[in-house]
Amino acid sequence: MSGFKGNKSTLPQKPCAACGRPMTWRKKWERTWEQVKYCSDRCRTRSDKTAS
Repeated sequence: MSGFKGNKSTLPQKPCAACGRPMTWRKKWERTWEQVKYCSDRCRTRSDKTAS
């Protein structure tokens, strides 16, 4: 992400596995972006309940 100059539209996005909303890359997810599946804790727990 060395080319980031404050323009969020250039950041990568992917859909949430539970709700389908687009998630934009965050610095917090820099090392785990490939494993990130859910946009929030609510979606993560909702998906766990529906999978059982």
